Amino acid sequence: MSTSHPDPDPDRTDGPDTAEVPGLGARLREQRQSNRLTLEAAAARVGLSPAYLSRLETGRRQPSLPVLLGLARAYGGTVAGLLGEQVGEPDPVIRGGAIEPGRAGGWGYRRAGVPGRAMQALRVHVPPGVQDEVVRVHPGEEWLYVLQGRLRLTLGDTVHLLDPGDSAQFDSLTPHCIAADPTGVYAGVELLFVHTLLQSPDSTLCLGDPPRTH
Repeated sequence: MSTSHPDPDPDRTDGPDTAEVPGLGARLREQRQSNRLTLEAAAARVGLSPAYLSRLETGRRQPSLPVLLGLARAYGGTVAGLLGEQVGEPDPVIRGGAIEPGRAGGWGYRRAGVPGRAMQALRVHVPPGVQDEVVRVHPGEEWLYVLQGRLRLTLGDTVHLLDPGDSAQFDSLTPHCIAADPTGVYAGVELLFVHTLLQSPDSTLCLGDPPRTH
């Protein structure tokens, strides 16, 4: 779900969004294009008009901090990256730990890979319950490996039951959904999940939306 930011007054000439940040417009355009988004699609994600986003990309306007934050989230990057700040090389080692339950639906996540890489890895806990209506279709490729419990994986019209030690790899353009099968001994299912959606935050993954309860 996008956060709406009302368009600033295009004729405004005072305030913090007029302080020029060298190269910001070009980086905004580059990030949008690398995400394969049109001006209209990108602006809709942040609640801006395409005309205003175009002014930002051409350097005729400078974004306020809320708008800059929204654009960074929409492009799966950081404010520091948009501002051209150099970020140090991330630590390649990710330490283990407990998976905290999610706030909605009980889905739990723990990052198992370095952010910003071409492949993103997560440890995921899927709680028991009815989640079969959560179907996703998006570009990319996914791989998963069951650690505990029994996984119910639906790919198109085919349902697969995976036990601990089983894995699956598939094109994300295949309609798919993931759920904990109730016949498993373990409460829910825990799995390793790897995807190739470089610019997608966790909340936009096929695993990211909590199951509907109505």
